[in-house]
Amino acid sequence: MGYRIAVVGATGNVGTEMLTILSESDLQVDEVHAVASRKSVGRIVSYGDKDLKCVDLDKFDFTTVDIALMSAGGDVSKIWSPKIAAAGAIVIDNSSAWRMDPDVPLIVPEVNADEVMNFKKGIIANPNCSTIQMVVALKPLHDRATIKRVVVSTYQSVSGGGKKNMDELWLQTKGIYSNDHFQPINFTKQIAFNVIPHIDIFMDSGETKEEWKMNVETKRILDPKIKVTATCVRVPTFVGHAEALNIEFENELSAEDAHELLRESPGIMVVDKREDGGYVTPVECVGEFATFVSRIREDSTQDNTLNMWVVSDNLRKGAALNTVQIAELLANRKLPRNAQSK
Repeated sequence: MGYRIAVVGATGNVGTEMLTILSESDLQVDEVHAVASRKSVGRIVSYGDKDLKCVDLDKFDFTTVDIALMSAGGDVSKIWSPKIAAAGAIVIDNSSAWRMDPDVPLIVPEVNADEVMNFKKGIIANPNCSTIQMVVALKPLHDRATIKRVVVSTYQSVSGGGKKNMDELWLQTKGIYSNDHFQPINFTKQIAFNVIPHIDIFMDSGETKEEWKMNVETKRILDPKIKVTATCVRVPTFVGHAEALNIEFENELSAEDAHELLRESPGIMVVDKREDGGYVTPVECVGEFATFVSRIREDSTQDNTLNMWVVSDNLRKGAALNTVQIAELLANRKLPRNAQSK
């Protein structure tokens, strides 16, 4: 018998992607419910070749589902995730609301799958999109040579901030071509034909919260001893995050060995030819499940240090795909159906 699943926030970018990936998944599913805010009630969303009518979050009976995939934002999750868990469903939350809670596991299946059943509050957190693709690439290298320090610069697409940011990039780009000036609304500066070294709020340390997240989440997921320093930048691409990594190891690891190791690792596709076009860019990763690694090379300025380029679809592996993979992990570990089911 399959699982009964609710997708909360089903009309958003990530929610619709969750429904698509869920329809493609090997997870045995008997029922899927599209749940959204009152303003989206009755809206039709796609689930494979089926149409689902959105139902009201305030009125939905969560005792009727086993798993809730949450993509409704942090404020909604803080209120609703405990309520849904109290109704007997396991919540897999895509927001930042629960990532630092020690009683809520922060899961990337290729990295720390064994932690998935430690959901003391009935909630499992999905990490930040930029962290996910980085730790997928770091995990096999850390297991082999032990990572000491990571310096990362990100090139993050506007979809990481939601549909409103994608709309702003589109309108600004169109406006520039038509001499119709469009003032920044959701960004601090013009995003079209520009890059902005500022994602999320500034903290007292001078780093942004996005940079802080990459540090603390990597420690939670992979190893608390790893030092991480990040510079997070928003770039004018619609979908797909890229990262330039400089990785220092305790032990020797050649670029050739890293290349072979990554090629054999789950969730990773290595595209690394030292020729024109022998690497992956954000445009090419859109719609793909893999985390792509290119430009693997040794840092001639520092012993036991490698550079590489990591690219992934932030709406898929950075959000929806990772969430569905967590649900698959639960199913593989025989998560029982909701005991409160009527």
